[in-house]
Amino acid sequence: MSDCSDESIKVLLIAELCNPAWSSVPLVGWNIAAALRAKTQVHIVTHVRNRADLVAAGLVEDRDFTTIDTARMDDAIARMLARLGSSNASFKGLTTQMAAFAFSYQYFEKLVWKRFGTQIQQGAYDIVHRLTPLSPTVPSSIAKRCRKSGVPFVLGPLNGGLPWPKEFPGLRAREREWLSYVREAYKLVPGYRSTRSDASAIIVASEATASQLAAPYRDKSVYIPENGVDLARFAAPTRVRTELPLKIAFVGRLVPYKGADILIDAIAPLAKAGKVTLTVFGDGFELPALQKQVDELGIAPHVEFAGWISQAALAERLAECHIFAFPSVREFGGAVVLEAMAQGLVPVVVKYGGPGEHVSASTGFALPLQEREGLVADFRRVISDLAANPGAIASMGRAARERVSRHFTWAAKAEQILAVYQWVLKKSDKPDFGMPFAEDAVGAEVRVPGPAPSTPVEVGE
Repeated sequence: MSDCSDESIKVLLIAELCNPAWSSVPLVGWNIAAALRAKTQVHIVTHVRNRADLVAAGLVEDRDFTTIDTARMDDAIARMLARLGSSNASFKGLTTQMAAFAFSYQYFEKLVWKRFGTQIQQGAYDIVHRLTPLSPTVPSSIAKRCRKSGVPFVLGPLNGGLPWPKEFPGLRAREREWLSYVREAYKLVPGYRSTRSDASAIIVASEATASQLAAPYRDKSVYIPENGVDLARFAAPTRVRTELPLKIAFVGRLVPYKGADILIDAIAPLAKAGKVTLTVFGDGFELPALQKQVDELGIAPHVEFAGWISQAALAERLAECHIFAFPSVREFGGAVVLEAMAQGLVPVVVKYGGPGEHVSASTGFALPLQEREGLVADFRRVISDLAANPGAIASMGRAARERVSRHFTWAAKAEQILAVYQWVLKKSDKPDFGMPFAEDAVGAEVRVPGPAPSTPVEVGE
């Protein structure tokens, strides 16, 4: 996208989760907020827990941001979650955690309106935008108040609601997602429908979330995935030569749905043949089982469990790899896929959820969701083809980085959101960025072009 700004727009950006020093949604909230601040006038409203890190990032409290203290409610929620602990007290289903957070968030918005309601009603802001939380299950009481005040309310990006894959019937229980069996009940929560009805625009971050919007709200929705990449942190390396063994990376929590066990089974015969190695970046309660699996397959010399490492160190380690293999079978966003693509790695992912929308036919491989044996076979086949023809890695890696550069930088994301602001303020037509970003539609036949070379092939610029 071309670089554009509109300094005339005054935005109250509600981002309860917004922290440059954290990961996951808080980091997404910060990156989008920071990018928007470079495009227009933005005042951030966030939780008090983020104050120190926002100040460390150079923001000035009261001028650039305001904090809201919900300690009383947060303490009550923490005690409730502690009582829901199990034999593994460090792990609870994400659906349960999100449901508990929703109670705290309603109190947060109540305090936001107490602090800013009069200013909103008096027209101090052109737009109120609830950036985080990203979950579509959490309603907003401020949406209706903004509509009554004549101030456009923008919601999103929203991402969630991806059904548990029927191909893995026991997965929900292994993830301790007991509450997810009644997850659809959130649509009955007071404020769910009115939030969507009162919003001027709804930003949806995935096809799954878009498909769940009721018909009356679809005309006000715009597709913008929430994840992005700072290309300065994930600069594409210049690889000298590609020789076997190809280096494969996996990054993620070691929990059942991420599918590290699927990848280990897939690469086992290739590793034994000296064609590939695998580095697993991450940790989780599945680690002992994965280590045992590697030992039983006899591929321990070819597999490294690197644990969690810093973002800077991860970027350096990814620069040494050729393929990013990620068999997660229920992934909402998949930011790590974009980071690997920015490094020029060829992604091999499951076409279900965010990763399948990030990867296009010219940049990597989005394999159809199926039962475990089929995924093992497909991942093995694609990786085997790449090992036979490493020359394909160069062009696909360059295309992957170009796709990220065009659609998935934080600056590009801010421009997409700015276009939504201009639309709801009647300054321009409704934007349409494609779903997914469309110049390389996913779903082409999975095929590695060209014959296998007889000599090592140059990769990179």
